[in-house]
Amino acid sequence: MKKRQLNYADTSYLSLGRNVPHQFAQAFALRIYRSNSVYSFIPKNACSTMRLSLAMANGCISREADFNWIHCNNDTFRADLAALIQAEYTFVILRCPFARLASAYLDKIVDTTGVAWELYDAVQRKIEIEDMTFRIFVNTVTKANVLRSNIHWQPQVDFLVYKEYDDYFNLETFATVQNTIANKTQIEIVDARNLTRHGIDRFELVSDGNYADYLPDAIRTMKKTGKAPKPAALYDDELVAKVSKTFKKDIALYKSLFGTKNLMFL
Repeated sequence: MKKRQLNYADTSYLSLGRNVPHQFAQAFALRIYRSNSVYSFIPKNACSTMRLSLAMANGCISREADFNWIHCNNDTFRADLAALIQAEYTFVILRCPFARLASAYLDKIVDTTGVAWELYDAVQRKIEIEDMTFRIFVNTVTKANVLRSNIHWQPQVDFLVYKEYDDYFNLETFATVQNTIANKTQIEIVDARNLTRHGIDRFELVSDGNYADYLPDAIRTMKKTGKAPKPAALYDDELVAKVSKTFKKDIALYKSLFGTKNLMFL
């Protein structure tokens, strides 16, 4: 059995149960029972697809139509300490940090989901959701007191319960590695995108200008016509610099594992 080294356990001499960074990461480490595997799920990184696949493989639901079960059971398959250490296979799916932040905005903020209202409260209701352009969103969530206020933009490194995983995959090439994941974990990958309708893959992505200062209502109007801004079109040099600084560790990890080919900005 391969030796597993926990990522945050030695960052504090507090008991592990009171070690906040470890407890956070552990909460997102899910067990796949058949293969004794651990998958660290990161929101906005194909997590609905993977959680649905786990729920079906672990015998809790049998129909794709019951996909909403996963949203009420994020901690059902949470790995305890023994399961973390004894796992036979571990993996995580990462994403270009620029793309992940754009996805969070286009999905959670533009569509005024519950996450948007959580952000509204996090800024003490000083910024109206309908005024939250992508520029304002980036300038808001990159502030220290807001950065970890919601898991959909919290840095990806915070979710890594291990110092090293057996496999690191990236969302940008997910379609080409699904069979690898399925074979190693003994699960069937069930695509949840058409069920949750969270992503922008169903839209025609346009980049005929810069959309950093478009109001949410203007983007919602675009969506009604079947179009959405291409994620890169939400950025300008100022926003690239801001995200590069705040998510420096995420970007460095992504580059070290996958190079720069699928990184939106260098």
